Amino acid sequence: MLRFIARRTLLAVPSLLGLLIITFVMIRLVPADPAAALAGDNATPEQVAQIRAQYGLDQPLPVQFLKYLSDVARFDFGDSVYSSRPVAIDIVQRLPATLELTFAALFLATALGIPLGVVAALNHNRWPDFVLRIVSIGGVALATFWIAIMFQLLFAMKLDWLPLRGRSSVGISFAGGPTGFLMLDALLKGRLDVFWDAFRHLVLPALTLSLGGIATITRFTRAGVLDTMQKDFVTYERAVGYPHRRLVWVYVLRNSVVASVTQIGLLFGSLIAGAVVVESIFDWPGLGSYTVNAILTADFKVMLAVTLLVGVIYAAVNILTDIVHGLIDPRLRDQA
Repeated sequence: MLRFIARRTLLAVPSLLGLLIITFVMIRLVPADPAAALAGDNATPEQVAQIRAQYGLDQPLPVQFLKYLSDVARFDFGDSVYSSRPVAIDIVQRLPATLELTFAALFLATALGIPLGVVAALNHNRWPDFVLRIVSIGGVALATFWIAIMFQLLFAMKLDWLPLRGRSSVGISFAGGPTGFLMLDALLKGRLDVFWDAFRHLVLPALTLSLGGIATITRFTRAGVLDTMQKDFVTYERAVGYPHRRLVWVYVLRNSVVASVTQIGLLFGSLIAGAVVVESIFDWPGLGSYTVNAILTADFKVMLAVTLLVGVIYAAVNILTDIVHGLIDPRLRDQA
């Protein structure tokens, strides 16, 4: 297994390098001048040219890319045009908020998607199955930004059950903690008021972000359970009178969730990407809103750094998914 992890880690390096190359070239193709953005609206052409030379933007594209790779190797991502601070510091401060939102959405998608998929499979071609199939299609088809706005109108503005935006209320005073995860730090410091306030702010954005994942995991779990129910060992254990609930929720489910676990790993990357829209609508102070502001200000260093970070997280989650596959199915572990 250790050799497998090392091999997968090494294979991720060319993928990340290719991701950086593609992103670097695409950003340079966009008709926006980072030097002009740095200089400001009232800058003269001479000032723009001076800034372009200062940051090496007047050099050939391959030279700029090699210099950027050299800086990245030293964990130097440059300064942000939007915040005028080092990009690395901004990312460290905002990453916990995005991960907290992503983990919450992934937990909801997994905790609801797998049981719903099992229920749909056990009621194959009956009304629960039809209802869940319609709901899962709607969860994939509906636009995230529309769902977010509808949730805000209903639960925040009309019913006044949950906060409209932000990560915490204005009147809440909390210095933070060691992890950067607001709810976890609140528990570690015994601030239940902060925990409850952060939980209420997290519900709507996490639920919005998780709907597509719930639909996807439900569909894959349903298909896996239906396939496993046709296996010979299920027929035999039914014939000998094995308890139905234990048979379904332990043995059938364990042999059915390999594809679902794969989707959970893939969903993590898509949830981080979807967080860009959700964070912008709910004013969530994470990497999503930070990236949107970077795009609007042509802050290419932020865009490159966030792209690389998401790629690294995505590669790590895929490796973790393969490890979980090996734990669920020992045959895969032996092959690795």
